[in-house]
Amino acid sequence: MDYKSVLEKLCALPGPSGFEEPVVQTAAKLLKPLTDEVIITRMGSVVGVRRCGRENAPRLLLDAHLDEIGLIVTSREEGFLRFAALGGVDPRMLPDREVVLLTEPPIYGVVACLPPHVQNSEDMEKSQPIKELCIDVGLSQEEAGRRIPSGTPAVYRGGCAPLGEDLFCGKALDDRAGFAVLLDVLERVKDKPLNLDLYVLGSTQEETHSTGAVTAAYEIAPRMCVAVDVTHGNSPDAPKHETFQLGGGPVIGVGPNCAASMSGCLKALAKQKEIPVQIEVMAGHSGTNAWPIQISREGVATAVLSIPERYMHTPVEVVSKKDLEATAELLAAYVEDCGTQDEGVELC
Repeated sequence: MDYKSVLEKLCALPGPSGFEEPVVQTAAKLLKPLTDEVIITRMGSVVGVRRCGRENAPRLLLDAHLDEIGLIVTSREEGFLRFAALGGVDPRMLPDREVVLLTEPPIYGVVACLPPHVQNSEDMEKSQPIKELCIDVGLSQEEAGRRIPSGTPAVYRGGCAPLGEDLFCGKALDDRAGFAVLLDVLERVKDKPLNLDLYVLGSTQEETHSTGAVTAAYEIAPRMCVAVDVTHGNSPDAPKHETFQLGGGPVIGVGPNCAASMSGCLKALAKQKEIPVQIEVMAGHSGTNAWPIQISREGVATAVLSIPERYMHTPVEVVSKKDLEATAELLAAYVEDCGTQDEGVELC
């Protein structure tokens, strides 16, 4: 898998929650040569299906969301745009940030900010709430109203680029890095016989309400699901006990959102394949699509496999290529290891 090429392509595309079509269409093209069928769901998610050829075979779902956090225009004041957040936007990231308004053609803007020269010490030590911020697009009130109607979404300006020798840095790596891993898994198992039907889901609206994953899981009705997402990576100012080492391997979730049999199988396979892994205790909500998928229909056995990521929900998210490759290797081994016997399929 050429992660550099794939991530540059995916992360350059806009896809805030509810407005994912550009990245979904590209994801569909990437899935097509690796699957038997590609489907776009009613909620705009993309599904690639790799069938094993057995009638009524059990279904394994691999999920990674394609949407990113973003902004949406709510009104205009003297040509400046007021906006609300789409997903978990950190207001500290916004002042003086470059954004792209998703008009046709796109319009660039900057989030307005006061220079330090005109701030008092109290202002400099606090972040402004989103309701007090606005976007400067360099237009008059009339022109802004004509070209940028209320409801126009926006994303951080940027894409993805190498950082040092092993890292990637950019926007929307949460969770397009996860989707790139799923493409790598499909490449690794492409010419290998499978004992189940494999469904790869690039889901929409995870950053808001997991709508794409909820509806796709209901339609697919899988027996098992592995949600691939990001978790918090280490940095100098981050608590050691709540973060995970970049380059230390994928992070296996353990807790009520993670079927013990599946987590145990992933750990055993990692040991067998000598793949370094880390363990994250998830005492409740995993913060991933595995949470709602687990209770789809009569219930789905779920696992969470995470990629350590620094600076989550910023335009400079950072992941390690080593972790992406190790996550794909472990997940491909899991897909192959879901073994069969003549009388049926055994789950890990």
